[in-house]
Amino acid sequence: MFFYAAKVLWFLAQPSSLIAIALAMGAILAGTAWHKFGRGLLVAGLAALLVCGLSPLSDALIVPLENRFARPDLASGSPIAGIVVLGGAEDSRADPLRELAGLNEAAERMTEAIALARRFPAARLVLSGGTAGPLASGLPGATSMGRLLEALGVARERVTLETRSRDTYENAVFTKGLVNPRAGERWLLITTAWHMPRAMGCFRQAGFAVEPWPVDYRTSGRIEVWRNSSIPEGLRQMDFIMREYAGLLMYYLRGRTGTLVPGP
Repeated sequence: MFFYAAKVLWFLAQPSSLIAIALAMGAILAGTAWHKFGRGLLVAGLAALLVCGLSPLSDALIVPLENRFARPDLASGSPIAGIVVLGGAEDSRADPLRELAGLNEAAERMTEAIALARRFPAARLVLSGGTAGPLASGLPGATSMGRLLEALGVARERVTLETRSRDTYENAVFTKGLVNPRAGERWLLITTAWHMPRAMGCFRQAGFAVEPWPVDYRTSGRIEVWRNSSIPEGLRQMDFIMREYAGLLMYYLRGRTGTLVPGP
């Protein structure tokens, strides 16, 4: 129930939705006895649109999360036993009858997984991800990505699919139960850099020791004043990063992570 409620609430509470609601309500009220309040909503909505769409605010929120975890040194220490790849790189609109596997802007999760699979030929690969949308249907994300790995030359027997999880905490819990990692084994965790703090917190809470391998960076590591080229691009970036901060807060309050913003 919480899963579906969170999806609906966030759809209404994300910055782009709130701005659209403010502008629409302001336009409606501007011609009524509430015209002063309506004009206030229009001004506030327009200001938020410009700040969220064109200012470096979203970069300022992304950079601390992206810089939170660095990649470990793989040249020393014990060999890599396995690689866990969190779902999110697959395009859920892809139809298996029309294309092998659709990828979105997080495709580096998969390209990096393939590169590491070739670098460590004895390592297991675990693809973790079911159907995350409340009305989603079709192939689980892990199944779709498994087809892609096999087509690109990764042996099927090396790949384990975890297809039940719908969120990051379930990624951690179900993956640990599926692979049963042994004490002392080295496992890498691949996910988008700004999502890595929450993912690491969940895997720690589940008792699965993993090392971070962040990918899919959205910034250069510093705040750039005029990086956003359009208001829609800036709004989209603001939506996903505010969703991540909301996720960090909710996961901490629900005991899914041990700290508010997990770190090294």
